[in-house]
Amino acid sequence: MTARRSRGEGGLHWDETRERWIATITTGFDARGKRITRKASGITKTEAKNKLKELLRDHDDGVAVAPSNYTVAEAVRDWLTYGLPNRSRATVDNYTTIAESRIVAPLGRCRLRDLSADDVDRWLRAQAQEVSTRTLRLMHSILSRAVIRAMAREKVKRNVVALCAVPTGQAGRPSKSLTWEQAERLVAAAHGSSLHAYVVLSLLTGARTEEVRALRWADVDLTGQPDATPPVPPAISVLRSVRAGGDTKTRKSRRRFALPRRCVDALNAHRARLGRTPDPTALVFATANGTELDPHNVRRAFRAIVRDAGLDATAWTPRELRHSFVSILSDSGVPIEQIARLLGHSGTAVTERVYRHQLRPVLEEGAATMDSLFPSDDAG
Repeated sequence: MTARRSRGEGGLHWDETRERWIATITTGFDARGKRITRKASGITKTEAKNKLKELLRDHDDGVAVAPSNYTVAEAVRDWLTYGLPNRSRATVDNYTTIAESRIVAPLGRCRLRDLSADDVDRWLRAQAQEVSTRTLRLMHSILSRAVIRAMAREKVKRNVVALCAVPTGQAGRPSKSLTWEQAERLVAAAHGSSLHAYVVLSLLTGARTEEVRALRWADVDLTGQPDATPPVPPAISVLRSVRAGGDTKTRKSRRRFALPRRCVDALNAHRARLGRTPDPTALVFATANGTELDPHNVRRAFRAIVRDAGLDATAWTPRELRHSFVSILSDSGVPIEQIARLLGHSGTAVTERVYRHQLRPVLEEGAATMDSLFPSDDAG
């Protein structure tokens, strides 16, 4: 007679319908008092016993027993549904498109508990032949965050995605900036258009295009306090953006900076065209109805200005006015630390990484000082 298993040792039985051995353990009770069971199966009794031992070992170690049929696709879609609060519809749609085509399609049918670091490495290597490094990093991030969410809900034991490095992908659209001469032509071409002040402000302050579109008249001081000690120059406060929730990209992005004279003139002309004193809460740049500018319409109008400036209209977007701001300041010898503060970056790392092609390292002072202290033999 077969000895009966003791309480807590799980169960093992033959399932005629499935023609497999089934291992079962009880891990506790839910909030309604319903028994929580975990199961595993094997074609042979030995295979099922081994799986039963694994279930018991994990339970004894305090490790949640993950369901065996939970797939990568389910984990990713669960994260897309619940893991993106306060994100814009455009961001959610972008992440969903990338996730479905680049993660779910190749990996979705794989059971999450069976996903290995080798699987992730092979997947990343294959995708690196088709997408840019930036997209590759985003794909890795999406999958990793989906697994982390699954871990928090006891669907998987560990995050193997975090163990894998992101390889270098294909070259993406290169960042570029206008030269000073091109920038002057662009500003001249924008004169008289509805985007004149928009272009001037973006180019001469480095504000993000989503920050400029969210700017309100209450944030703009076009007179300053010239009689104060020291004098207070005209300035704008960047306090919000058109991102979901109205927040700026980072906390450091909330900043106030002085306006160049050309910006003051452009904004005064822009306000004069309104024909009335604008409400302080009104948007500085808005549609005829006072609503927020659509980014597609801004890009369309900007392309027309670029074309009038004699440049390739398909090669430039409003965001590259910010890159041009960095390039022009750097070429003028402004240190990277000051540029980073003007951009609203918390440090210089992001400035160097994102705008590295526009930055000219300001490393000439050391040589100049040493030349004065230790003149060459030929100089004497």
